[in-house]
Order: sequence, then C-alpha cells, then structure tokens
Amino acid sequence: MNIASDVIDIIAQQALLKPSDVTPQSTLEDLGIDSLGLVESIFAIEEAFDIDVPFNANDPNDSASEFDISTVGSIISAVQKLVKDQA
Repeated sequence: MNIASDVIDIIAQQALLKPSDVTPQSTLEDLGIDSLGLVESIFAIEEAFDIDVPFNANDPNDSASEFDISTVGSIISAVQKLVKDQA
C-alpha cells in the first residue's frame, strides 16, 4: 500500500482531476475542492485506510486537530501518522 499515491488518487477523484495534476504542494483551494469535497475526501480516506481522522468539518481551521489540511503533502503526512499509530 502506497499511502501517498492512494491519498493523491482520492483527492484527484474528488477534484475531478488526473492524479498527475495533484502534487504534494497543491492546496485544496488550488484543486478546486470546497468544504463538501473536503468532507467527502476525509470520508474516502478513512474508508480506504480504515482510520478515524480527527477532523472537525465545522471548523477546518481547528488548531486542536492534528490533521493538517493545508496542502496535499500535509494530508499525506497526517494519514501516514494515523496509519502508523494504528498499527
């Protein structure tokens, strides 16, 4: 399982883009993903990796959340940490 490529695939699917159009430096805003798309991406990530993402959909800027959504790369890092912590 390649977490980085799987996360990029999920985000690309939400953004209706090809995975090659999504880079770790991309922000969700760059990709045209709105708050609903973000929530759908989070659900898809949770299902794909069998993890629980500590994310408050009502307050995506919640500093108490350890799930950083500032860039695709930060999302990949957060998912990698959650998968590792769960193992």
